[in-house]
Amino acid sequence: MPTLRSSPASPFGRKVKLVAYRLGLMDRIEVVNADTADPSDSLRGQNPLGKIPALILDDGQVLYDSRVIVDYLDHLAGGGGVIPADPALRFPALTMQALADGVMDAALLQVYEKRWRDEGLRSERWASHQADKVARGLAAFEASDLSGPIHIGHIALACALGYLDLRFGGDWRQTHPALVRWLDVFAAANPAFDKTRPPV
Repeated sequence: MPTLRSSPASPFGRKVKLVAYRLGLMDRIEVVNADTADPSDSLRGQNPLGKIPALILDDGQVLYDSRVIVDYLDHLAGGGGVIPADPALRFPALTMQALADGVMDAALLQVYEKRWRDEGLRSERWASHQADKVARGLAAFEASDLSGPIHIGHIALACALGYLDLRFGGDWRQTHPALVRWLDVFAAANPAFDKTRPPV
């Protein structure tokens, strides 16, 4: 059985879990938590970058990062489940995923600035630079047409918004009413969104 190294709070790990649930593969994957800050965690031997998520296959091969794992799971399920096969739909979905992933990256970097850097060395300019990326990404999504069949772009966006709820108190909700409505509809249609919700 493949093993997914992740952590409950990881938005990228959550993306992989949501895809696995949507494709009916979650019961074929064992989830093992990883501590990216612990040098003794076996994760660093599985992914030299020491990052999550990482998927360890039965033959010992390790896949990372989340985009590669999602592509693999979609292939395993027969293709076209969350990554459209039609190029006219595929590349917009992948681009949407890239924007949502970028929002998650920028949010994580803000968290890491406080978690990893001593207080006197923290850069407000750097944190603001990352916050601006999040703001621009959310503005683009707020103005987008998010209708249509669920694909990887939608799943990544839901995970990005969930992470902003977790780490930033859901401040985005005050200024992005269309995204609030969209996420409510997404969560109702995808029970795994609640199943994968990280503990507060």
